[in-house]
Amino acid sequence: LAQHLPAPTMAVRTLLLCAAVGSAAALTAPVTRAVRPAVRRTTDVQAVVNFDSAASQWNAEFPYLAKFGFGPSAKAERWNGRHAMFGWVVIVATGYAQSHGLIPSPDVPLSYSSWGGLAQMGFNEYITNERAVIMIAHTHFLAFSLAAAFGPKVLDSLTLANGESDEEPAGFMPAIQPGLTASAELLNGRMAMLGLVLLVLTSAFTGKEILDVVNIGLGGLLLK
Repeated sequence: LAQHLPAPTMAVRTLLLCAAVGSAAALTAPVTRAVRPAVRRTTDVQAVVNFDSAASQWNAEFPYLAKFGFGPSAKAERWNGRHAMFGWVVIVATGYAQSHGLIPSPDVPLSYSSWGGLAQMGFNEYITNERAVIMIAHTHFLAFSLAAAFGPKVLDSLTLANGESDEEPAGFMPAIQPGLTASAELLNGRMAMLGLVLLVLTSAFTGKEILDVVNIGLGGLLLK
């Protein structure tokens, strides 16, 4: 039928159809886009603010301990890192001494008559000479570390002197300054502390000795 209609009639119908479509579109509810909330990211500034807040709360609750630098302080973090780095040196030195036969009679157990209860691990079980030497050596190193932390000042002590203020916190990521700098020492200390945590967790989950885990990490170069 459309072929027999005159041209003006077809034009009118086309205009009416367009008007109807436009009216329907006008009655349709507008589509709104959901506004995405802003993602809050932890920044270096926020880390410093959180550290300052924790330090202030500690100072308010334990003023006597905070006076000497105990608790969440920048100096305590630095000394913890120093102990962790020293711990890695002792671990590697222990593995080297064990693998190169520097410990005399390593498999000989200690006798109860000579060492008493210190040599006893359980019922009729005694530690070996190697384990005793390692334990005694580590005890001496611990005493040396404590003497360096609390003894007379050579470089700096762990505790704060009377009236001494703590150093400024380095934030989430300290500035990378190569060489013998305070920033490099702090960064190395953080990596050493994190490494010790990962080392203990790996040893616990795999059932391997700590020296074996370190030896695997060094490509088998530590232990023979």
